[in-house]
Amino acid sequence: MSDEKPGDARPPAIDTGTAHPARIWNYWLGGKDNYPIDREIGDQTLAVYPEIVDLARQQRAFLGRVVRHLAGEAGVRQFLDIGTGLPTADNTHEVAQRIAPESRIVYVDNDPLVLVHARALLTSTPEGATDYIDSDLRDPERIVTEAARTLDFTRPIAITMLGVLIFISDDDEAAAIMKHLVDALPPGSYLALTHTTNAVHGARTDEAVRVWNEGGSVPMVVRSPEMIEGFFGGLELLDPGLGPLTRWRPDGPAGEAVDEFCAVGKKPQG
Repeated sequence: MSDEKPGDARPPAIDTGTAHPARIWNYWLGGKDNYPIDREIGDQTLAVYPEIVDLARQQRAFLGRVVRHLAGEAGVRQFLDIGTGLPTADNTHEVAQRIAPESRIVYVDNDPLVLVHARALLTSTPEGATDYIDSDLRDPERIVTEAARTLDFTRPIAITMLGVLIFISDDDEAAAIMKHLVDALPPGSYLALTHTTNAVHGARTDEAVRVWNEGGSVPMVVRSPEMIEGFFGGLELLDPGLGPLTRWRPDGPAGEAVDEFCAVGKKPQG
């Protein structure tokens, strides 16, 4: 894991021979920040699960809805975006600061290519702030410590983790990471999480995951809705609770159910 910061003169080393989730996701979203190996694995996954492109777009739409709600109705002014991925339209800071210019946002990722693009993420309104942490989800203590340079952990913070916990294959480790992060949050904070399941498409989703894992990218796992809900231990789920991300407060008619479940939980007072 690199300790380089966005302002370092040395460009980080980028492995173009190994597929990486952020770059595959970028390919599915129609971006250009990907390499032949990423497109190869992306196409192999598409062959068995063509809905993945729509799912990727729906996940971005969910992020926008969540941040608009939290910055607007909930009045949150601090966001910790873990597993940022490559920048695209309506990143977390853009959505939040459009509503509340004083919002402060910290992005976290461990992909060197995301670090290259960090300057695009680090724009901010004069009233607010953004920062970027080059760190791994497996080191939640470091994430919290470094985020505290920008965020005030005595005031509510919203953590967003979209499609990142799937890369922690050990259930106990995943639960410990989530507990560490939630324990660090003050009352009134929020957690927005999405995670792949196979509750909707069953064997088709399992086959897509098999293709992904055999392709050499970072291995991922699916979990049951019950296991996903367990990551919200001690939090109060906002309506409509846990379910397909297409069904979480859609702007229009709810889309077809997908095998990416989501929920938003609030840390109660006291």
